[in-house]
Amino acid sequence: MSSDRLETILTAAYACFTRHGMRRTTMDDIAAEAGMSRPAVYQYVRNKDDAFRRLAERLFTGSLHQARHLAQAPDRTLEQRLYDVLAAKLELTLTLHRDSRHATELLDTSAKLTGDLATTYTRDITDVVAGVLAETAGPRARAVADVLVALTRGLEADVTNPDLPRQRLRAGVALTVAGLMTLGDPA
Repeated sequence: MSSDRLETILTAAYACFTRHGMRRTTMDDIAAEAGMSRPAVYQYVRNKDDAFRRLAERLFTGSLHQARHLAQAPDRTLEQRLYDVLAAKLELTLTLHRDSRHATELLDTSAKLTGDLATTYTRDITDVVAGVLAETAGPRARAVADVLVALTRGLEADVTNPDLPRQRLRAGVALTVAGLMTLGDPA
């Protein structure tokens, strides 16, 4: 099977899901958007739920890859790297809300169809944040990472003004880093 074809199908699925919502999207819509026949699409995905799940996996993987890359940026401060990693997570939700008036439905559907993927993604992004914090926070790194990821998840709840969650995330990260610096030795 061609991975290029699967990518075409997933890109088409994203366009359809964001345009019509999950409930109103059909396999015919996805096939037409991909420029393929419906039987050809079925060679790559079992149904629209499978397409949605594979699309979510692709989005989570891309965001995690970006976060890991940003975590390693040697020219960035701790505060900048933490913000960049957490912003990679936040941008998933902001992008979906920017691209679709059906974002709430898609995120709700996502919880049903891809809850296990979201749980794994959240754990993995928390691991990245803890890795960035390891030197500064020591044994508290995981607990601080949990708080920062929870903050980010909370900010995803209100995206009516997309700049506001970004500003609040930046402020939350700055406060956390300032607090860590005041605490001194993590032992």
